[in-house]
Amino acid sequence: MQTEITSAIPLLDGKGNLTQPGYAKRLLPVYDRKAVKGGFARLKEWDYYYFGDEHYGVALTIADNSYMGLDSVSLLCFDGEPWEITTSPMRVFPMGKTNLPPTSAFGTTSVVGQGYFLIFKVDGHNRVLTAHMDDFRDGKPIDVEVVLDGEPEESMVICTPFNKKGHFYYNQKINCMRVSGKVTYGEIEHTFSRDSAFGVLDWGRGVWTYHNTWYWGSASGLVDGVDFGFNIGYGFGDTSAATENMLFYNGKAHKLSRVIFEIPHKDGKCDFLSPWTFTSDDARFEMRFEPILNRSSLTDFKILKSDQNQVFGRFTGRAVLDDGTVLAVKDLLGFAEKVENKW
Repeated sequence: MQTEITSAIPLLDGKGNLTQPGYAKRLLPVYDRKAVKGGFARLKEWDYYYFGDEHYGVALTIADNSYMGLDSVSLLCFDGEPWEITTSPMRVFPMGKTNLPPTSAFGTTSVVGQGYFLIFKVDGHNRVLTAHMDDFRDGKPIDVEVVLDGEPEESMVICTPFNKKGHFYYNQKINCMRVSGKVTYGEIEHTFSRDSAFGVLDWGRGVWTYHNTWYWGSASGLVDGVDFGFNIGYGFGDTSAATENMLFYNGKAHKLSRVIFEIPHKDGKCDFLSPWTFTSDDARFEMRFEPILNRSSLTDFKILKSDQNQVFGRFTGRAVLDDGTVLAVKDLLGFAEKVENKW
């Protein structure tokens, strides 16, 4: 049995622990940075957006991980010989000075660095994302100007405790937002149309343990002309109260149980670019995943490490809604990732 949170409550109690582990379909628990007790050097806050269509994708990140800030822009091309470029300037000891909003519903998240800026403005209706880097790659600048609208009525919200006092993860994933605008890089100028481009927000606030590995998958698009998406994942914290697995169909969320990522192996290592499969213990999510490209990065300073493999590709299979309706999914563009952090 998974615990659903159905009313607004303080996220944390007086000791900095979650008042109620579980999931919600809206951002009901109220996050207050001043209530954090687990150590501000361990507090990690981020806003991550991915949006794209069948041809190009863009990922934008503003993160304040207390002792380290990370600002990132990625451009991905799915046509012809697929490629990706990621540039991620780092900041030292921001310690919350990035001032990320306590809610995803409104506010401005912004950062300015040497030769770049990222700005996410949310007014309760639209999400306006702008970004610029003077030297994105080979001296060429990149500019991003898009609007995300059509936010679904329901989303994935989860409150996950760790097995350490004052440690928690509060997360919202908003799928199936419509996207309009453009990205410009060198000779490339690509326009996103809200008829064919979709976006997702990964909004995270929490006090994390030092070493963890997570698995995350997401996709948004159309199934038989109706908005459809999903969020799947696991790998950290105590998820006995709820998983983060959800389907989204026509603006409504449908809760899943547990989903397992079956990543192929070769020579004892994950073979990320061979087909994956996904299975659920409630038989409501069965997918095959055909990779297109791997947005991988490895930073290893021994004490600090980040090993990321975010693989983009196409999902084909079946998904079952809460009322038993079976949806046939074919070639839905999305991503699945495995990330190990020592942070």
